Amino acid sequence: MKIFLATGNKHKIEEIKKIFSREDIEILSIKDGIEIPEVIEDGKTFEENSKKKALEISKFTNMITIADDSGICVEALGGAPGVYSARYSGENATDESNNKKLIENLKGIENRNAKFVCVITLAKPTGETYSFTGEISGEIIDEPRGKFGFGYDPYFYVKEYGKTTAEMEDFKNKISHRARALAKLKENLDNILK
Repeated sequence: MKIFLATGNKHKIEEIKKIFSREDIEILSIKDGIEIPEVIEDGKTFEENSKKKALEISKFTNMITIADDSGICVEALGGAPGVYSARYSGENATDESNNKKLIENLKGIENRNAKFVCVITLAKPTGETYSFTGEISGEIIDEPRGKFGFGYDPYFYVKEYGKTTAEMEDFKNKISHRARALAKLKENLDNILK
């Protein structure tokens, strides 16, 4: 069985392949030379974006497709950056510029509660979709810590582990928002593929 992973993010491809390794499933991505159209993520929620991406790419490739949309939601900022996490600091945003803007926007704010949210959608070329949500709670710290991970990981501190997600090399793949959403998909996969 071939499943296509609709992301251009090499970190995500590696992370999902690790979590999702099964002998009977071959995971393909753009790394395998499959060209896909760009999907405009104009949804108001992670689920809307995830579904849209999975569905459009599934119909285009004629393969079962997994897509995700994820981001960080900060309580004191009314849930922002949310679906705009990747382009929080503008059109040509980088991890560095996004983190800089986040820390600036939290200056003088005591409530640093935040959560990473991920919605994974599996779509079939026939139009059926199945979505699963994973979350991990933490808080935003002012100074980056750790060299693993990407995005907001160096600033996302998880109290119960006493580390940022950028300090949890292998562990992150077990407890991350994406890992949690994928675990739910994995649990339901056999039923979905019937």
